[in-house]
Amino acid sequence: MKILVTGANGHLGFNVCKAFLGAGHDVRASIRSADDRAKADPLRAIGVTDIVGLNVRDFDPFVEACRDIDVLIHVAATYAMRPEGPEAVAALIGDSVDGAENAIRAAAAAGVPKVVLTSSVATLPRVHPDAPPTTEADWASDLAVPYFRAKVEGERAAWKAAEATGVKLVAILPGTIGGPGFLRPTPSIDLIDNIMRGSLRFGAPKANVPYVDVRDVATAHVLAATRDVTGRFIVVNDHVPTLREVSMLMNDIDPSVRAAPVLFPDLLLEAGPVLDWARYRIFGGTRLITREIVATMRGKVTKVNTARAKAELGWHQSVPIDVSLAETMTAIRALREPHRQAPYRRHHIG
Repeated sequence: MKILVTGANGHLGFNVCKAFLGAGHDVRASIRSADDRAKADPLRAIGVTDIVGLNVRDFDPFVEACRDIDVLIHVAATYAMRPEGPEAVAALIGDSVDGAENAIRAAAAAGVPKVVLTSSVATLPRVHPDAPPTTEADWASDLAVPYFRAKVEGERAAWKAAEATGVKLVAILPGTIGGPGFLRPTPSIDLIDNIMRGSLRFGAPKANVPYVDVRDVATAHVLAATRDVTGRFIVVNDHVPTLREVSMLMNDIDPSVRAAPVLFPDLLLEAGPVLDWARYRIFGGTRLITREIVATMRGKVTKVNTARAKAELGWHQSVPIDVSLAETMTAIRALREPHRQAPYRRHHIG
């Protein structure tokens, strides 16, 4: 098939292109500017020869990019946990909503019968630890975090447009995506980077991480494109570790990474933004915590049921989390010190 992948220079988009090429399909990749060699050359290096420039909020160019395409894989979106100011928040939401709606309507205008949309488990409600897992039938109602709102409103806009146009839509809902193959860090990669820098050396909040390797998410997109399916599919590792567990795995991979020695009491959660600021000032990295994130996460966890993805897509986790974390850490180190690349020791834990 001929596949169009939007956002092809991003962490997931790049790996999605590799997965489709590896499965024998022809890939057209869209990036903001086809003349940007820093974004285009890595795609050419893996065998993508058809690269187009596209802002997904521009409808007519989107239609042209969809010409002669069998399936559109819409990955492009802005991923930011701390947008600075109202204009940044509006742009974040607009990129998601307008981009998703344009993807469906452009596909319909160009005669593309199927769209696979990258959504997120951020569209699912976070629940009490004793509650049953959420499924694809559930939707988050707490949209105080701008990124969560963007993903919910973007996917809902896509479903509305699909119903209006008759385009077959599949939504993939991945969790926190790690693994290699990124040209610049995402907030998910920043989380791993912060732990490497010592962000949890004094302790970790009672939070969990719905981790999944980027290659497993890319495989889910290939399965969604090539199988006769529609609807939503949750794509997350079987075990959702706590932040403390993640830090302990990273410490086992590289003992210089400090594991969280304790779980912080809930009372300290309210100080999360201040502690995040202090950690940033001391250790560097990226600030990720806001008051809205703290309020949304307080007393709740991510619990998901991946049975539908396994039964209908035939998807399953194939990359162990310790292997994925080790390769993520190596890739982060390579970005920090491109001339001093030394792989981390890897231990297969399961």
